[in-house]
Amino acid sequence: MKLEMTARLGRITLNRIQVLGRGGVFLWTALSLAFSPPFRAGRLIKELEFIGSKSFLIVFVTALFTGMVLGLQGHHTLVQFGAEALLGSAVALSIIRELGPVLCALMVTGRAGSAITAQIGIMKITDQFPALEMMSIDPVKYVISPKILAGILCLPLLTAFFDVVGIMGGFLVGVKLLGVNQGAYFGKMVAAVTFADIYGGVIKSLCFGLLIAWISSFMGFTAEPSTQGVSRATTGSVVLSSLSILVVDYILTSLLL
Repeated sequence: MKLEMTARLGRITLNRIQVLGRGGVFLWTALSLAFSPPFRAGRLIKELEFIGSKSFLIVFVTALFTGMVLGLQGHHTLVQFGAEALLGSAVALSIIRELGPVLCALMVTGRAGSAITAQIGIMKITDQFPALEMMSIDPVKYVISPKILAGILCLPLLTAFFDVVGIMGGFLVGVKLLGVNQGAYFGKMVAAVTFADIYGGVIKSLCFGLLIAWISSFMGFTAEPSTQGVSRATTGSVVLSSLSILVVDYILTSLLL
């Protein structure tokens, strides 16, 4: 019994290591092909629109209400110590350091990451990859590479948008609704936020963008060629991307502090 459990655990471990290795080779191939001619700028622009522009609405709503909740909760806590003037710095640091990159990445995972996996999985079911190869077009370079580049480029921009909207959401609640002094709100914020905070948020968003595009594309590319296989791959990509974002966030936070 113990030998069977050990053997099963060993098979599972080796299988996970094999999948991780295949994923690493997949990412390296996609990135290396992205910078080799011919360059298809139209494909990249299309993916930038899909991942970036079409995610603005969900990012805006999430950022606005996140900032408003932070403003409400922060004021409720700080007023007990007579420190409501620090509300601006509390909201800004919370959003720029952690909530902005993480929540933005999770929203993009749910909206764009799942769609990427489903799209690639359906292309696999309908034999579009062999069709591209018959036309002497590398499917990885044509389909996968633009998605990974777009993910890396879009997440920092979306995160910056999230940060601004979130801070303004805190301003609406804290200053306009609860009566915190406007000068104190922005003055304390400017004094508290440093370049290291902004730099850390940018590094996190770059890593999250790479993770989302990589995992979503790989799960779709390796999905079983069936409707059930694509469904499982789509669900798995969202779950794995979300967990990876949280784990990598902790690792980067510990390194950047």
